[in-house]
Amino acid sequence: MSETLALQSWLEPMGLQPRLPVLLALLLLGAGLDLRKRRIPNLLTVGGAVIGLAMGLWAVPPLGGAASLAGLALGLALMLPFYATGVMGAGDVKLMAMAGSFLGPGSTLQAVLFVWLTGGLLALGWALMHGAWGPLWANLRALGRAGPVQAASVGKLPYGLSICLGTSASVLAHPLGYL
Repeated sequence: MSETLALQSWLEPMGLQPRLPVLLALLLLGAGLDLRKRRIPNLLTVGGAVIGLAMGLWAVPPLGGAASLAGLALGLALMLPFYATGVMGAGDVKLMAMAGSFLGPGSTLQAVLFVWLTGGLLALGWALMHGAWGPLWANLRALGRAGPVQAASVGKLPYGLSICLGTSASVLAHPLGYL
């Protein structure tokens, strides 16, 4: 009960409280679809971003429409290089941008850091489960060398899961006293 009150008291001034269940539901749906079909549809990401921006218009400051748009842009900008280099799919990038539309820029930056940490941990687990530890280690060593890197794929990680787990952990960590 006290955790629920702490969560409400922390989220209310940010204007996130009514938005949080919507965001978490969309993230869970995105992660589930990515796990099952290896695809995150535009209807979910673009539709979710429109919902996040619309909710931002009615939110009390500091999370208004401009902050929602800035969060969307930051989520997109921080993940886009991974799409450009072929590391992740466009649906993953759009899912993080959608989350940013609910969070605003400050919380989006924190969420992306959590997503990257979660993604790294999931990648290690994924490589171990699929017997790809050798290629993963070779890719990590190659990153330290100068020049272009020709990396062998260690498999396709459904990164929507990492986005869901990392963003959820980021949003819930502070009010529960972990940050």
